[in-house]
Amino acid sequence: MIGTIVNVGAVILGSIIGIILRKKLPEKLTTIAFQAIGLFTIFLGITMAFKTEHYLILIFSLIMGSIIGQLLDIDAWLNRISESLKKKWHSKNDKFSEGLVTAFLLFCMGSMTILGAIEEGLGGNPNLLLTKSLLDGFASIALAAALGIGVMLSVIPLLIYQAGLTLCARLFEQSVTLPIINELTAVGGIILIGLGISILEIKKLKVINMLPSLVIVVVLTIIFV
Repeated sequence: MIGTIVNVGAVILGSIIGIILRKKLPEKLTTIAFQAIGLFTIFLGITMAFKTEHYLILIFSLIMGSIIGQLLDIDAWLNRISESLKKKWHSKNDKFSEGLVTAFLLFCMGSMTILGAIEEGLGGNPNLLLTKSLLDGFASIALAAALGIGVMLSVIPLLIYQAGLTLCARLFEQSVTLPIINELTAVGGIILIGLGISILEIKKLKVINMLPSLVIVVVLTIIFV
């Protein structure tokens, strides 16, 4: 879990720097930086989505996962947790929840998260996660400067998700195949495209409700590939 621990530390450090800068930078600079992050998120999502080799599995995973997520209303559940954390931290930032959710998705849906966690879970050196830590550290500076302390608290779901992937890779070592990794990466990419659209305020999408798709795609790939 060394890679994940370093990753969490990098996000915390970057967020602290970003929060300090937030008080000094004019709003127009943080706004344009946030828009740049939105564009990059869409680009990253598109490159990841092209990893798929099974379009039917991809679309069925997204549809089924989104329906399950909507029925469970994961978005509302996470927002309630976020609001609870906001009260405990006595934050008056109206973008607290947005910062937590955006940072969590951006840090967790990337291909480096999936591949890096699996790499470490299979006993390899956490090189990908260490590289990701550096990137996430700089990204968290920009995100925290734009959205505040909620970005730093995204390390809680980041730790659970990334450590969970590493543990699953360790427990189900023989079941982790290249098709599973590719399809999982592709679904994560589609979710990131949705996140980018939300960041740019083109349309507000409940991308959190699409997260069950990550489980569905693994199951469908194991069955049909």
